[in-house]
Amino acid sequence: MIKMKKSIYIFLAGLTGVFSLASCDDWLDVAPNTDVPAKELFTTENGFMSSLAGLYISMTEENTYGKNLSFGLTEQLAQMYDKLPDGTTNRNNVYIYDRETSGAYNTKGVLANIWQAQYNVIANINNLLKWWDLNGEVVIADTINRKMIRGEALALRAFLHFDLLRGWGPMDYAGNDAAKEMKCIPYRVVADHSKQPLLPARVIVDNVIKDLKEASAYMDYEKDLDLSDRLEKRHLRFNYHAINAMLARVYNYAGKKDSAAMYARKVIDECGLSLESGNDNDPILSKEVIFGLNMHELKDNLSDYFAYGDKINTKYYLNISTLNSIFESVGSESEDMRAKGTAFHRNNELQYAISLKYIDNDEEIIPLIRLPEMYYIVCEASEYSDESAAFINTVRNKRGISKAKDVVCDTEEQRLTALNKEYRKEFYGEGQYFWFLKTHGITGTMSHCSDVTLVEENFIFPLPDAELEYGWTQEDEEDGSLEEQVGYEGEIMPRE
Repeated sequence: MIKMKKSIYIFLAGLTGVFSLASCDDWLDVAPNTDVPAKELFTTENGFMSSLAGLYISMTEENTYGKNLSFGLTEQLAQMYDKLPDGTTNRNNVYIYDRETSGAYNTKGVLANIWQAQYNVIANINNLLKWWDLNGEVVIADTINRKMIRGEALALRAFLHFDLLRGWGPMDYAGNDAAKEMKCIPYRVVADHSKQPLLPARVIVDNVIKDLKEASAYMDYEKDLDLSDRLEKRHLRFNYHAINAMLARVYNYAGKKDSAAMYARKVIDECGLSLESGNDNDPILSKEVIFGLNMHELKDNLSDYFAYGDKINTKYYLNISTLNSIFESVGSESEDMRAKGTAFHRNNELQYAISLKYIDNDEEIIPLIRLPEMYYIVCEASEYSDESAAFINTVRNKRGISKAKDVVCDTEEQRLTALNKEYRKEFYGEGQYFWFLKTHGITGTMSHCSDVTLVEENFIFPLPDAELEYGWTQEDEEDGSLEEQVGYEGEIMPRE
């Protein structure tokens, strides 16, 4: 069977804040995952469904969530691996953002690829939404499908922009009023090659929430969806509960604790999923996934990064001593199922360990939102210390940690310390821990990696060279074009 990476054809033209390639007009006429012209594809309901499916497939490429925004770069930035690139001896090299580097991480180049890949998917989303506006009412006969297509597309647009914000936006957004005014990324809602302005972080947050709430209104027919029923595999699409989970994540990022807790509780109470107490043959805890991506032949596609065998030292391994530090365990003995042999393969001869999340993964799933995050959000957002402790300890107890070791959250410092440790353990290999550190303004030396001392500059990605050269300019602002793009409340408005 042909590998996924060789069997997907997505015709994209390098859209970022602005098209910079000559083929941009050709791209606008072609839909994702097909060589059928858009004006033909979007004349059938199946064409719309195919285009939507193509969005999810494109998100499994390595420059998005098929590597760098899941187990790849974001985990390297959090120093979750002891595997270093060939020829690299200094772990701090991963934070070189201002120049291309060879024989090392080349983080500058990787970040430019992430930026381009994310905006390419966003461009495809906007193209789909444009055709939905033009043809949707006539072409998509099934009312549910019509709602689903628009709802999922809007939710995906919000999701992708939010991760761009987390990377290129400010540190400690909720705790720093000046951070909210930092101009960081464009919020693209138009399917054309026009330049788009870099907007303040607060405007990006507002637009993410706006898209999510509109998506929720379209998807409300799924309110009674039980995600434990895997027959329809709605956990592999942006379902109604995933939209609420994203609202919880975004409100928590923005420091709006009441709203964050409300949406997180809603997901816990209504999604139909429960926390698992075992991970035999399922280290990814797939039954807790609210939203994830299916990668065809995942184990084969990711064998360069995760695999058993004598070549473990060429994969994303960590020293067993690092594993013990991350999971607060001693040797191979641990109450925590997240550190046991059901979660990590240990090579005792080399004293290396490797996560099984992308090896023993029968559902071939890349998890993007999982249920325990909702418990952590309620813990963080609650004004009552007992309630905070109860929610985080519920997850810990389910993972096998005895009640005798329950944490307390009587102070903000205790609560943040407990959450710091749990995000590090729970989301190992999933790319969430680095964002946790950035969201909460946590710098300094990490307990599991004494070689690196993180500073604020490590958390804010610089704009790619192409965006600096071809993107929005001071002249654009001076000629009044910005006012055409931003509404009176900061909402992005499409050009007429």
